[in-house]
Amino acid sequence: MSDVTADGGLGPLGDEGAAEGLTFSTTLEPGRFLGLSLKNGLLNLVTLTLYRFWGKTEVRQRVWRGLRLNGESFEYTGRGVELFIGFLLALLVLGAPFLGVVFAVQFLGEWFILVAYLPLYLFMFWLWGFGTFAAFRYMASRTTWRGVRFQLKGSAASYGLHYLGAVLLSGLTAGWYWPSAERNLAGKIWGGLRFGDRPLRFRKERAEAEGVYGAYAIGWIGTLVGYFVFIGVFMAAALSTGGLIAESPDGPVAVPDLAFVFAFYGIALLIAPFALLLWAPYQAAMLRSVVAGVRLDDATFRLKVKAIPLWWLTVTNLFLLLITLGFLMPWAQARTARFLAERLESTGEARLDLARQAGRGPGSGEGLADAFGFSAI
Repeated sequence: MSDVTADGGLGPLGDEGAAEGLTFSTTLEPGRFLGLSLKNGLLNLVTLTLYRFWGKTEVRQRVWRGLRLNGESFEYTGRGVELFIGFLLALLVLGAPFLGVVFAVQFLGEWFILVAYLPLYLFMFWLWGFGTFAAFRYMASRTTWRGVRFQLKGSAASYGLHYLGAVLLSGLTAGWYWPSAERNLAGKIWGGLRFGDRPLRFRKERAEAEGVYGAYAIGWIGTLVGYFVFIGVFMAAALSTGGLIAESPDGPVAVPDLAFVFAFYGIALLIAPFALLLWAPYQAAMLRSVVAGVRLDDATFRLKVKAIPLWWLTVTNLFLLLITLGFLMPWAQARTARFLAERLESTGEARLDLARQAGRGPGSGEGLADAFGFSAI
């Protein structure tokens, strides 16, 4: 028998012969996803996007097979019909409150909107957190390695409350609480993850050793300064050329000229890569921080991701998705998965052989995540 320490590591009496190191690798070739991208895009058009549930499932199956741990691939066992059923259930969850407000306004008067607005607004943030946790729980339960399923312990309702609290505190602090909140929320996901019945741990002190606030300050201050500079320059140019002045029966009035509206959005699109560059150091630091906090027995993890490569990956993915109207989404997802897998390392050893099979998990997929338009992949 092995001696397991309180923090989940192997004690001095552990059976070292049965423990193994963790080596990550990938066989993903994004070019092989181009045909799948075209197929999914066309079928989504023909079915008015209903095929996306089955398309997403096939993408995950291919991506999972291309990710390897100790030379053995992961497997995704989810089904498209599970995602579809989850989406239908999410429509009921999202639709009921709004229908209730509509009927209440008709019977109680428009004043009811003022009364219901704040609770409904808070409910949506809670629901976003609920949906995030539920999506990860579903994907974990449909992921296997060596035939053993992963599982995510914890409460989606509780996670939703934590997410709501994080949003409120971040608003009160002009966003400066968010890095701490994001790390805490990630810890609740990774700290609840299990390989079979073998728990992963999230060590906050290890995560905090990777600083994120300096990088966050670059993004926050840079965005604030850039915003006012952009607005000031644009308004000065518009007023100097008369682009915001139009004639009316009562004389000149300040209204946006159509050409300047297009110019505004065009310039905003052009500077978007620079805005992403401002935030790339923070995104890279947060990824490194979260991964550093994860532990499985004596195995710890490290993600060797830098700001500029991550920024280039993001910009090129978004650019190609934009010009192909989203058709290349599977290609972009495979490219991102390969990027992360190639930079993931582990030191120490884990008792993977002791894992016992977990339950199958929820019967339907991440409907709320799909309805809100977000998904890990």
